[in-house]
Amino acid sequence: MKRFLPLLEVLLYVIMFLVIQMAVTFLVTGVQLCITAGTENDDLTTQIKALLSGTFMPDATGLIIISVISSVLTLLLFLLLRWAPVSPTYLRSRPWAVFAWTVVLTLGTIIPSTWLSEQIPYEMPKDLEAMLIHMMHNRWGYLAIGILAPLAEEVVFRGAVLRVLLKVVDERWHWIPIILSAIIFGAVHGNVQQFVHAMLIGLILGWMYYRTRSILPGVLFHWVNNSAAYVITNLMPGAENAHLVDFFGGDQQAVWMSLIFSCCLILPALFQLYLHMRKAK
Repeated sequence: MKRFLPLLEVLLYVIMFLVIQMAVTFLVTGVQLCITAGTENDDLTTQIKALLSGTFMPDATGLIIISVISSVLTLLLFLLLRWAPVSPTYLRSRPWAVFAWTVVLTLGTIIPSTWLSEQIPYEMPKDLEAMLIHMMHNRWGYLAIGILAPLAEEVVFRGAVLRVLLKVVDERWHWIPIILSAIIFGAVHGNVQQFVHAMLIGLILGWMYYRTRSILPGVLFHWVNNSAAYVITNLMPGAENAHLVDFFGGDQQAVWMSLIFSCCLILPALFQLYLHMRKAK
């Protein structure tokens, strides 16, 4: 029975993460529904039925509020109950080289991850995509996407889930927990396109946590990745609907060159991180 206790812990963490998301979504959406009742063509009864069936979608402002409240509650729960213990030990080791190469690695993954997303035959649900785009164009959206989401997700999926999974297996099999936590991380995003992207990124984030036993490199990676998406969306109008080749004037050869250039960032960054990443004493 003791062997399965860590797995039950992981299940608890994932369930609590999802419960918080769903409860806050239901509460905020319900409040928004009541506020807007009478201003829409549907009456309140019809909207309540839509809410209960999951077909009523909040607007961008509602989604930002949901994301912020969910992230804050998640952080409070996991940190106060010490499901994801945190300490300044790793930061005191002055891992500046790790942080610098993490930024390089993150920037190097932007073009390949965009290219990969375009190869996936499944598209993100249109309503969800539209709301995420509106969040990106809202200044408060950065608080949700760029700051709180990286913190909350790293605390849950690396600081809690992966930390426990690493205790289950022998050190030689550490990739099994990393892969499993990455799959869980991808699955909670709820659609195929985000699943593939989040799972692959989760492998990198998991490797970083395994090497350092700190969520800080992962938080930095997550923050740079989300911030880059936010900046590109706001500095380049229409970028969210454009394909990678459009950024290069329709030149497919330039796309391949950009992918090669990205590899010239990713490979040295991974090598340097391998050399510098270690658990703080």
